[in-house]
Amino acid sequence: MKKLGKVYIVGAGPGDPELMTVKAMRLIEEADIILYDKLVGNQIVSLIKKLGKNAVYVGKNSGDKGMNRQREINEMMKNFALSGKVVVRLKGGDPFIFGRGGIEAEFLVKEGIPFEIVPGVSSINSVPACAGIPLTHPKLSSSILIVTGRDDVEEWKNAPLSGTIVILMGRDTLKNICENLIKAGRDPSTPVAVVENGTTPNQKVITGILRDIAEKARNVRGPVIVVVGNVVKIRENLGFE
Repeated sequence: MKKLGKVYIVGAGPGDPELMTVKAMRLIEEADIILYDKLVGNQIVSLIKKLGKNAVYVGKNSGDKGMNRQREINEMMKNFALSGKVVVRLKGGDPFIFGRGGIEAEFLVKEGIPFEIVPGVSSINSVPACAGIPLTHPKLSSSILIVTGRDDVEEWKNAPLSGTIVILMGRDTLKNICENLIKAGRDPSTPVAVVENGTTPNQKVITGILRDIAEKARNVRGPVIVVVGNVVKIRENLGFE
């Protein structure tokens, strides 16, 4: 009977290959097959290809039906592992933050497939840091709310009126998010930063306030992290342009 392989659900970090963990890099080098997501940085994908690894893109595109695609990914992990392969399931950031790492781990348990979770550096804190924005500051913020950019008015009504808000996947709903935060009571002059392609050579930072940031960032096309709060002002003190 063929020996079972193993699946490693690995966080690739925010995009810069040097921000991958040592363990993530070792597993990539040792893997028989790498299944990578859309949010894995281009530099990391290039590195994988230079290593000559067998890598398969399994990212979900806009036309995909989410759960159908997820079932396909689950079956790929299972079948490769059953054939004795060492599988790296590579995800952007950390696999257990706003991804489906938990769902995939549950599937592997159900199927009896050995697996391991390998945490990654999350874009939640690393992207703002590379843009000169601390998420907390003794004089400005002692709390952080982390959300996805869903356009849900009821959710935004419950957002706190102080502290820092970090929004992932908020590019396409930024205008409505800002309007709803203002309706919920946030000061329209609250500082906001939109960080595009964070931690990569193509990083771009657009700053403004709740009232005007959507217009300023209207031409952004890459993946973004949005930071709302007075901490955004610190980047100027640190000499970031």
